[in-house]
Amino acid sequence: MMMKIQKTFALSEQGANDLIKGCAACALHNVALIFPVWLLYALVKDLMGGGGEAGRAAFYSAACLACVAFILATYRFQYNATFLATYVESGVRRIAVAERLRKIPLAFFGKRDLADLTSVIMADCTSLEEAFSHFIPELLGAIASTLLVGAGLLTVDWRMALAALWVAPAAFAVVGFSAKVQKRLNERQMSAKMACADGIQECIEAARDLKANNSEVAYLEGLDKKIKEVESRAVISEFGTAAFVVSASLILKLGIATTALVGALLLVDGRLDLLTFFMFLLVASRIYDPLQGALQNLAVIVAVRTNIARMNEILYHPVQSGESGLTNKGCDIVFDRVGFAYDGGRTVLEDISFTARQGEVTALVGPSGGGKTTVSRLAARFWDVDRGKISVGGMDISQADPEELLSLYAIVFQEVTLFDNTVMENIRVGRKDASDEEVLAAGRLANCERFVERLPQGWQSRIGENGCALSGGERQRISIARAFLKDAPIILLDEATASLDVENETQIQGALSRLIKDKTVLVIAHRMRTVAGADKIVVLAEGRVAEQGSPAELIKARGLYWRMTSLQSRGGRWSLRSA
Repeated sequence: MMMKIQKTFALSEQGANDLIKGCAACALHNVALIFPVWLLYALVKDLMGGGGEAGRAAFYSAACLACVAFILATYRFQYNATFLATYVESGVRRIAVAERLRKIPLAFFGKRDLADLTSVIMADCTSLEEAFSHFIPELLGAIASTLLVGAGLLTVDWRMALAALWVAPAAFAVVGFSAKVQKRLNERQMSAKMACADGIQECIEAARDLKANNSEVAYLEGLDKKIKEVESRAVISEFGTAAFVVSASLILKLGIATTALVGALLLVDGRLDLLTFFMFLLVASRIYDPLQGALQNLAVIVAVRTNIARMNEILYHPVQSGESGLTNKGCDIVFDRVGFAYDGGRTVLEDISFTARQGEVTALVGPSGGGKTTVSRLAARFWDVDRGKISVGGMDISQADPEELLSLYAIVFQEVTLFDNTVMENIRVGRKDASDEEVLAAGRLANCERFVERLPQGWQSRIGENGCALSGGERQRISIARAFLKDAPIILLDEATASLDVENETQIQGALSRLIKDKTVLVIAHRMRTVAGADKIVVLAEGRVAEQGSPAELIKARGLYWRMTSLQSRGGRWSLRSA
């Protein structure tokens, strides 16, 4: 049952327990609000029976104080069990989603963009927070309290009880039958919101290109249509919900009329006394208040299922796992007949086999789209292979814990990601426990010192979002400094010097030569001169190993590598001339 509640409402185990407690608290508070009605009934009955005046006044005064104290106590219990518990659960859920994203294979991120995932963590968790604090406990509490009060009314007079309660299942049925319609409306509204969020994010990220191509007006016109679509979908969704909720509320109001009508008929026939009739009218006027709110809550819960489904897609997505403790002997990387396709689509790699040995530089070259970057990502288990096996020092990487496996790798990506922090802290990402002296040493090895000296606060200068205060080459050098700092036995370099000028590239290559000593090095390069000194070249074309061997062997074979080298050599002699 607890697992069912957790999955239905995207809650943690503690959150599911708190939800049950919140429902019980709401039910108890609703029952407490009925107590004054019973007290009034008892008072009228006592007065009609001619009870003692002094004793009656003292008793009912004490009873009134007891009712107020009980209502206040149940309200406090309800507040703590719903609102306070919700704030804790909201934080737990956001952390759980973020932690799950950290462990999900990177293939998942190819299907979900940044705006979508941000919306799950922020907007969808907020929707869950509102549902947990307001809607779900109050709905279930209202149903529970109505059942308890209804059972009590049936013991007094079943005919009057049915006259008062028949409207409840009818009203809930109207809202319940609208679930499919509301789900469809909410899914369309969510799609419109995501399209709008994507458009806004894209507009911000592509502002420079839009300006450069005079495309701002045209793009903003399209974005304006997306914003209007969000507004339109919100209105349609609200109207669709209101139509069912208002109809159900009208049915609920009929309960007072049927209670009065049936009571009047029974009273005329002498089958019901006036006091009981009066009591049922009082209870009917009170019992519908929580039900009225429950109808609205039910409609909102139906709507929030879309948000819950988006969260559950992440929370229950399969994660990469493996045995703790690395069993590799050495750091040779072996690809054995590896095949791979992104998300079950077109095959990217087919029957890839080669060995990158420790102490050697293995370069991956070939035409664009040949699978070079995919090979490097598979080597670090960013994705799991579909066929074949990749091993490091004889250890099957698919059986190793991903985080422990990555402790063996230092990676320099072509696209550098930096944080809005100081130069020091951006380099320290390579090894969080590194001392300042170690960070500075790594920065100097990566030739960061020259540009850092020009910054206002040197190594303590903040570099802006994703290093916007730095040039492409400076950003790349910080990324290389991270690799120096981590000092892992396997180095993956994805066009590591692509953003550097000739002078800096020469200096960085000298530093890299010191970094890669006695390590397994896998280099991706498009410039053939970058890998001319590699121990081994693996040429990838159309997802297959076209050829492999030393640079001298491949030049002698006059295959694809020789052709690419010749083309780049001729291209190097090209110059820009006016016609």
